[in-house]
Amino acid sequence: MTLLFFMEIYEKLRLSVENEQMFDYNILYKGVGEMARTIFHVDVNSAFLSWEAAYRVHHLGGRLDLRNIPSAVGGSTEMRHGIILAKSMPAKKYKIQTGMTVIEAQRNCPDLYLVPPNYSLYQRCSEAFLKVLREYTPDVEVYSIDEAFLDMSETLHLYGSAVECADQIRNRIREELGFTVNIGISDNKLLAKMAGDLIKPDRTITLYPDEIKEKMWPLPASDLFFCGSASVKKLHSLGIETIGELAASDPELLKKHMKKQGQVLWEFANGYDNSSVVADPPSQKGYGNSTTTPFDVTDARTAKKVLLGLSETVAARLRKHHMKAGLISIGIRNFQLQHAGHQMVLDTPTNITTEIYHTACRLFDEAWNPQIPIRQLGIHTGRLYDSDCPRQASLFDTTDYERLERLDAYVDRIRTRYGNDSLMRAIFLEKDGPENTRAIDHMEGGVSREKRTVDYSKQMII
Repeated sequence: MTLLFFMEIYEKLRLSVENEQMFDYNILYKGVGEMARTIFHVDVNSAFLSWEAAYRVHHLGGRLDLRNIPSAVGGSTEMRHGIILAKSMPAKKYKIQTGMTVIEAQRNCPDLYLVPPNYSLYQRCSEAFLKVLREYTPDVEVYSIDEAFLDMSETLHLYGSAVECADQIRNRIREELGFTVNIGISDNKLLAKMAGDLIKPDRTITLYPDEIKEKMWPLPASDLFFCGSASVKKLHSLGIETIGELAASDPELLKKHMKKQGQVLWEFANGYDNSSVVADPPSQKGYGNSTTTPFDVTDARTAKKVLLGLSETVAARLRKHHMKAGLISIGIRNFQLQHAGHQMVLDTPTNITTEIYHTACRLFDEAWNPQIPIRQLGIHTGRLYDSDCPRQASLFDTTDYERLERLDAYVDRIRTRYGNDSLMRAIFLEKDGPENTRAIDHMEGGVSREKRTVDYSKQMII
């Protein structure tokens, strides 16, 4: 137990005596056992859309706020990334949902104002958002690009009550960064996250255990965190429609029909969650990238060109984090959305681009069905080792691996200094191949090129 905690108890006891009030011994009791936690869940309202709107208004001189009209952020239909990534609150009345196709969204709302995604902007906004949060506590767990958990247990006394502190954070983000957030407050992560989703936008909401019955149990079971569509169908078949009905159910019956998932959902419905806020992310178990091709791939040469672009990005990520991979796997999804995969354990871990590429090509040849066009390709790695692990020499392998490692290091330095497009392999410069193959990026995977940044000189800013 910290000295800070006892000082806080002493100060509250002193004030109680001075004001002739009864001291709340529950505070002391919680401290003797397990200190009561205060957890915030901070979530940006319609993040991508809000960040785009704020940037256009505050930096590009736009007069139209996208948050006030039916609008959405959507990918390119030509590149087969045409889905809705975020939508404004007014777009909801047209039943526009995240994940639906752009074509379907425009069918629902012909006047939908559509803007392209800009992940470079989103990353900068996310970093600014997290910087504000870390001023209030060092215990910040980044849950996604637009949401985070804060453990305020040790620092809350500096800012007043939980609601006062949350309101201060909300107001700062709105005034300094130009967008709004919801903040859910509770004594565990689950209830804090559920609280933040109760009323939107720009709200502070509490959901403590004694508030569950009133605020959470009347909600449909589908609103419970971790309760997906398959679980909802199973619950409905058991006659369970609301979170309250789920909480009152027999956990053994749920386990019988839903196995471990039934037990987890019963615990969540009752507000049970002992997970802690983890400020330091766990080490990665593997690196990988995949890409949806802008056209159906029907020949091995084009597929391997995509694999080369993926190998470039995966290998670069391994080298950046000083890691080598001992396992390489590839994934193939065809135009019928059927998946095939293959993997291989390497004799020696590697982060060399060409070595990863040649392994991926070998796996592709073994897994590919030439009769079915390819829609998506991916390369993933596992069994990670530090980059200084030694290479097992072979009498029959004449490859100069040290030279290849030096070559990759020089390539990384050039691209870091002058940009990814400053150096690319000659195959990506060819002019005599089919026109659609030129759409393959020399560094494929992750955030596609058209989503990395936006040329606003070609955008109509109104």
